[in-house]
Amino acid sequence: MSLLAIAESVTADSTQQAVGYPSLFLLVVLGALVPVVPTGALVSSAAALAFHHSAPQSQLYVFLVAALAAFLGDSILYWLGARGMRSKNGSRWLNAIRDRAPQERLEQAQSKLHEHNVSVLVLSRLVPAGRIPVMLACLLAKWPLRRFARGNLPACLAWAVTYQLIGILGGSLFPEPWEGVAAAIGLTVVISAAPMVWRRVRARSRRPASG
Repeated sequence: MSLLAIAESVTADSTQQAVGYPSLFLLVVLGALVPVVPTGALVSSAAALAFHHSAPQSQLYVFLVAALAAFLGDSILYWLGARGMRSKNGSRWLNAIRDRAPQERLEQAQSKLHEHNVSVLVLSRLVPAGRIPVMLACLLAKWPLRRFARGNLPACLAWAVTYQLIGILGGSLFPEPWEGVAAAIGLTVVISAAPMVWRRVRARSRRPASG
C-alpha cells in the first residue's frame, strides 16, 4: 500500500471518529429522553459500519459511547421524573413518562420490581417498550437516583453489547457497508417487534371462540 493510500485511510478513520462518535453519543442520549430516535438501530448501524471500515478498537469505542450515552440519558430522565414526583404540580417530563407507561405494563413492572428488585432493570432495557414502565415503577417506589443508576448501569452495558452484536452480525453478512447497515437495521426491527407480535398472538389465542 502506498503512503498516499495509508494517509487517506487514516484520514477517513479520523474523520469518522471525530464526527460519528459524538453524533452517536448525542443521538442515543436524545433517544433515551424522547421516543422518536431509534437508538438500538443507531448502535447496530454504527457497529456494522465499524465492522467494514474502522480499526478493531472502534468496536470498543462504539460499545463505550453507546453504553455511556444510554446511561446518561436514562439518568437525566429519571432525575427529571424524580423532580416531578417531588413537585406539587408534577412536571411535563413526569407526565411524558406516565403517558408512555400503560397501566397494565406499569402494574407488571411494579410486580417484577417487587419480586426481583434491581435485576429487573437489566431486562427492561432489552425488552421493547419495557424501559419506561420499569423506570416509572422505580419513581413510584421512591428509589433515589443513586440506587436507580447502580441498577441501570449493567442494564445499559447489556443493551449496548446486544445491539452491537446485532450490527456486527448484519455487517458480516454482506460485503458492502450499506448492505450491512440495512441488514443491521432490519434485524433490529425484527427483534424489537417480535415480543409485541408474540403478545398479540397469545392474546388472540386466549380469546374464547365466538359462535
